[in-house]
Amino acid sequence: MKRYLAMLRSVVKKEVRQTVRDKRMMVLLLGVPLIQLFLFGHAVNLDVDQVPTVVVDLDDTDTSREHIRRLLADGTLADAGRDRSVSRAERRLEVGTAAVVLVIERGFEDHVARGRRASVQAILDGSDPNRANVAGAAIGAYFQGQSEALILAKVTRLSASRGQAARVPRVDVESRVLFNPQLESAIYMVPGVAAMLLLIITTIVSAMGLAREREIGTLEQILVTPIPSVVFIAGKIFPFAVIGLLDFGLALIVGATVFDMPLRGSMALLLLATVLYLGTTLGIGLLISTVSQSQQQAFLGGFLFMLPAALLSGIMTPVLSMPEWLQTLTLANPLRHYAEILRGSLLRGAGFVELSNQLLILGGMGFFIFTIASLRFRSSMR
Repeated sequence: MKRYLAMLRSVVKKEVRQTVRDKRMMVLLLGVPLIQLFLFGHAVNLDVDQVPTVVVDLDDTDTSREHIRRLLADGTLADAGRDRSVSRAERRLEVGTAAVVLVIERGFEDHVARGRRASVQAILDGSDPNRANVAGAAIGAYFQGQSEALILAKVTRLSASRGQAARVPRVDVESRVLFNPQLESAIYMVPGVAAMLLLIITTIVSAMGLAREREIGTLEQILVTPIPSVVFIAGKIFPFAVIGLLDFGLALIVGATVFDMPLRGSMALLLLATVLYLGTTLGIGLLISTVSQSQQQAFLGGFLFMLPAALLSGIMTPVLSMPEWLQTLTLANPLRHYAEILRGSLLRGAGFVELSNQLLILGGMGFFIFTIASLRFRSSMR
C-alpha cells in the first residue's frame, strides 16, 4: 500500500509542477472562471424592462395622454418616440429601433366618458417571444386595471343615486415571493453559471492534459514504468479535482459578495455534491482523452460535449418546457443534476433528503463514467 501511495504522490507532484509552471494554464484554471462568472452573472439577465415603445396617439386628448404617461411610468416600457402613422411605426419594428407599437384609437376619450368600449392596440415584435409576452402582459394588465376602476366608479355612482351602498364582488390576491423576493435574475443564474464553468474547466483541462502527454511522447515513457494505470490516472486527475474545488469556493465567494446570492444550504452537502460532480466531469475528460490523438482533438471533443450539456441542463431554459422525450434525455446530463443541487441548496435551503435523488444519480454517473474511461484508457495503451 505504501508503494502505491508513493507512486501516486510522485505522479501528483509531477502533474502539479507541470501545471504550475505553465502560466497560461494557471490563468485558465483560476483567473478565467472568475472573470467569466463575473461577466456572465451580469450579462445573463432574464428580467425584461425598458422595452422601446413607439406611441401612436390618434386621439391626442388629455385622457389618452394621461394613460400613456402612467403606462410608461411603470418601467417595463420605455418611450421610444411618438408617431402619427401606424405604418411608419411598424417599420420601426422591422429595423429594430422599437419592440412595441402602442396605438390609441380616435375617440378614445369620448368612448371612455360615455361608458362605451374603447380600443387600444399593441403591435409586438415577436422575434423575441419572452420580451413580447412581458410587454403585452404589462399593457393588458394596466388597461384591465383601469377598466375595473371605471366599472367600480360607475357602480358606485349608480348606487349613490339610489341611496344604496355599492356592493361589488371582489377577490384580492396577496402574493408572497419566497427565496428571491426581488426576483433578481442574477441570484437564479449564478449557481447554474458556476456549474457550467466547472464543467468547462475540468473536462477540457483533464482531456487536454492526457492528450498532451500522448502528443509529446511522455505517456509511453511513463507507462513502461512499474506505475499501475489506475495510480497514474488518479495522479493525473487529483490536481484538477483540487483546482475544481478551489474554483467552486471562489464562485461561492463571488456569488455571495458581488451578486448577493444567499448561502442557505449545508456546506457539507455542497462539498459532497461538488466532489461527485467533479468525478463525472473529470471522468468525461479522461474518456475524451482516450479517443484523442492531440490537444486540438481533445479540445474539440470537450466542446462537442459541453454545448448540448449546457443547452439540456435547464440553466437557461426550464427543463419542463422541453418536449417529454427531451426531458428524459436530460436525465443523463450531470450538469442538470448539479445545477438543481446548487439552486436547491443555496437558494431554497434544501437538505440531503430533498436532494438525495440528484446526489445518487451523480454518484452513479461518476462511478460508471470513470470505470468506462479507465477500461478504455488501459485498452488504448496496449
